Amino acid sequence: MSNKQATVPENSIAVLSLLGIGVYLVLRYVLDVGHQVYTLSLNAVLNSAVADIYHGQFIFPVELVTVPLLAVLALGGVPLVYQLGVKLRQGDWGADLLAGLSIVTAVLLEEYLAGSLVVLMLSGGVVLETYAVRKASSVLEALSRRMPSVAHRKAGDQLVDITTAQVVIGDTLLILPHELCPVDGTVLEGSSTMDESYLTGEPYMMSKTSGSLVLSGAINGDSALTIRADKLAIDSRYAKIMEVMKSSEQYRPNIRRLGDQLGALYTPLAVIIALSAWAISGDVVRFLAVLVIATPCPLLIGIPVTIISSISLAARREIIIKNPAILETIGTCRTAIFDKTGTLTYGRPSLTALIPGSGYEEQEVLRLIASLERYSKHPLSRAIVSASEKADLALLSVTHITELPGEGLEGNVAGRQIKLTSRKNCIEQHPELAKLLPPISGGLECVVLIDQVYAATLQFRDEVRTDSSSFINHLKPSHLFDKVMLVSGDRESEVRFLADQVGIEHVYFSQSPEQKLDLVRHETKLAKTIFLGDGINDAPALTAATIGIAFGQNSDITGESADAVIMDSSLLKVDELFHIGERMRKIALQSAVGGMALSLIGMVFGGLGYLTPVAGAITQEIIDVFAVLNALRAALPPKSLSDF
Repeated sequence: MSNKQATVPENSIAVLSLLGIGVYLVLRYVLDVGHQVYTLSLNAVLNSAVADIYHGQFIFPVELVTVPLLAVLALGGVPLVYQLGVKLRQGDWGADLLAGLSIVTAVLLEEYLAGSLVVLMLSGGVVLETYAVRKASSVLEALSRRMPSVAHRKAGDQLVDITTAQVVIGDTLLILPHELCPVDGTVLEGSSTMDESYLTGEPYMMSKTSGSLVLSGAINGDSALTIRADKLAIDSRYAKIMEVMKSSEQYRPNIRRLGDQLGALYTPLAVIIALSAWAISGDVVRFLAVLVIATPCPLLIGIPVTIISSISLAARREIIIKNPAILETIGTCRTAIFDKTGTLTYGRPSLTALIPGSGYEEQEVLRLIASLERYSKHPLSRAIVSASEKADLALLSVTHITELPGEGLEGNVAGRQIKLTSRKNCIEQHPELAKLLPPISGGLECVVLIDQVYAATLQFRDEVRTDSSSFINHLKPSHLFDKVMLVSGDRESEVRFLADQVGIEHVYFSQSPEQKLDLVRHETKLAKTIFLGDGINDAPALTAATIGIAFGQNSDITGESADAVIMDSSLLKVDELFHIGERMRKIALQSAVGGMALSLIGMVFGGLGYLTPVAGAITQEIIDVFAVLNALRAALPPKSLSDF
């Protein structure tokens, strides 16, 4: 049986099979009733008439009642057997070859009803799989129906309605109350709340004000918002989630590795049982009965449906599965390799030390510079302002702000001239201050001058994620990782500081992209690896690892290189991906192995003569339904998808 998406011919074969079998059963019923009324059946009368016409030289070759079944076998069975024959010539001895053998055997034994039922199982199985996949992706289909299509672009004092495809980065857009946000962006004006539950799964209204990020597909609250478009519609969060539906269909022909492995054991076992039943009983019909029951639809349908269901669940958790094969292998990876910035850290600096100069107090300096930095877009500004907020400092008025590239930030704060610049610029402009500066430390730093006098040195480090340590420490006991590595291009002091914070023993620093690639390749030869990174320089390493996981959407290159993308930068989501993969494998095995076990029991009964080929086909169809229903469980979120 093909596990491709149901095509028109396959749907037609399923309908033809159903109609053909139905017509056959009706004719059989009519003829059986007629036989009780007349001494000769309708078929016998027709055969006699034909024989009389041809003076006994011609006997009608088949009973007319079997014509519908022959049509099913000719129009439906022949194409299916041909497809299986092509696979056989290509060296593919998959479990679905049992179905082809069943059809051929049924024709040779003139068990046309049994053969037609196998054709119905194969073609109907494709339709059943497609329906099950559609049910598994029902949440994504609901998202698709809500896809934003219109945006209101501000052009001076005018509003122009455009399609979301016409939005360009930097456009100023207006989101009216209760409208869908058309693209990812940043709030410029207004305050409101947004319902992001369709995207995040969190049933909360998220407050939005100037500077807040907004996600495409989120529902605006009661107030209008003016936003700046930060991404094109095709690159926005909503569109990325919708790509799951296309990618899952694209990869479906290649996601039966687990089924092929089980089929390699199941197929010869089924043939041995069938041949044994024939040899012991001398009844070739038992051989056919066993083959019909052995038709491995739990393998051919159950496993793909489980994988698509798991992809659907992952999408709802903001995890984009670009390569479904990782769901089968993620539980077998034994080496975890982490980049530093943006993965185990937030990718944003935090103020770790404020070293005041002579005559200055720490709180006084922090209050002055935070008042100035709140107007800056420099990466260090947020860290300074956050530190002042934690200290609950009241900020002062600011005038005459200047911020030139490479020169630093300068402004007048409460009548005092404040300047923040680099150590290098400070020494170049004020050589006499060099002896006042503290020794260089790891991380970033800047120098504060107040009224041209040295006032303080600020030291920063990339902020470690609050859950990094617990996440790293649970990998070995919970997910059986043997080795955890930290690989970064940063300086040794920074990398070792992070490693000590989170508990990683294997540390590699000052690594170029080429060195990262060589390291990942070497480790992948020793054991299956997972590499987690978020920068453009991580793309080669993501490709070289057994499984590459991109953190966030900072780089399109990284996303394209990865097997999975964690759209919400959270280690919790990485752990959820681990659990989704492990859970998928368990449910797939339940569907496949459970279905195979029931089929084996049926084969024994068929081999002993208790099940006819027709009864066996009906039994197998019931087993298929149970296998698919179990597979659909993979789309249902459990109570918890994390254990740290």
